[in-house]
Amino acid sequence: MSKLINQEIDSLLKETSRSFYLTLRALPSGIRPQVSLLYLLARSSDTIADSKGGSTDQRLQALEHYNERIQSRSSTLPDLASLTRLQSNPAEAKLLENAASSVACLEQFSTIDQQRIRQCLDIIISGQSLDLQRFADATDDTIIPLAKEEELDDYTYRVAGSVGEFWTYMSLEHLFEADAAVEARLFETGVRFGKALQLINILRDLPEDLRMGRCYIPSAVLTEHDLEPRDLLEPENIGRFRPVFDGYIDKATAHLDAAVDYIGLLPHSQFRLRGACMLPVLIGQRTLTLLRTQNVLDGENRIKVLRPEIKQLKRKTMLALPSGRRSQRLLDVNRSA
Repeated sequence: MSKLINQEIDSLLKETSRSFYLTLRALPSGIRPQVSLLYLLARSSDTIADSKGGSTDQRLQALEHYNERIQSRSSTLPDLASLTRLQSNPAEAKLLENAASSVACLEQFSTIDQQRIRQCLDIIISGQSLDLQRFADATDDTIIPLAKEEELDDYTYRVAGSVGEFWTYMSLEHLFEADAAVEARLFETGVRFGKALQLINILRDLPEDLRMGRCYIPSAVLTEHDLEPRDLLEPENIGRFRPVFDGYIDKATAHLDAAVDYIGLLPHSQFRLRGACMLPVLIGQRTLTLLRTQNVLDGENRIKVLRPEIKQLKRKTMLALPSGRRSQRLLDVNRSA
């Protein structure tokens, strides 16, 4: 891929994905363009899906046609002009304005890389489309929850666990080799790595999603605790909700522990790859600590790791990387902080 195209992708990602952009910058050059393009195309489809003001049918059709172009089953993109005008974030409008050139970047890669990117995007977009269909009638007055636990697990796989698979394919095809047993373990823990990050986002964004009528906490789980989705709009209900919420924090923590195992399976010589994996794990661990100690139902106090702390975690990661023991200690200490 040409240096100019790399710069264009970087520019778009830096404006729309500041935290994940740090991870992308750390990646080895052998897989950074592929992962960056996948993420860019997925951010574009996410922007289509989340366009406020566009009808559900319009967004579903745009997503379908967008994916048809990515999968090379069509030679043209959908007309995104009306959805572009709906964007309140100029960076996201720019994503849609540049959709054609972003998709065209696919042709710069090898056949197998194109196949991997297309496969992963097909799974991601299926999750985004399913989400749109599921919450088609959701409003701030009508909150629609997922029905059961399996739906949440399926969603986290489609939009993020699949990325863990893709990341692993790219690493094995471009950076290092592994025997069959290690490969199988990498794919297993890679999927859980992606699920962890998505579940953390869901837990952190709970108040915002509820205001849009979306509840990712399954109704079957809420009913077991004599709760309804609307109860989660009231901060004073955190005591009743806390056992449910802590259960999901425990699940996200277990997934992150699998991500730590993933890092441990990577060759010590792959400094940049290990660093790119460590930073999101450290940020995820810190986010879970904040979620466990603060009232997530208080929508006026959004829980997130602040930029100065992210910079500090980045610096600690760089210092720890040369030593496998120091890297493991950092991950262990941060988990219990």
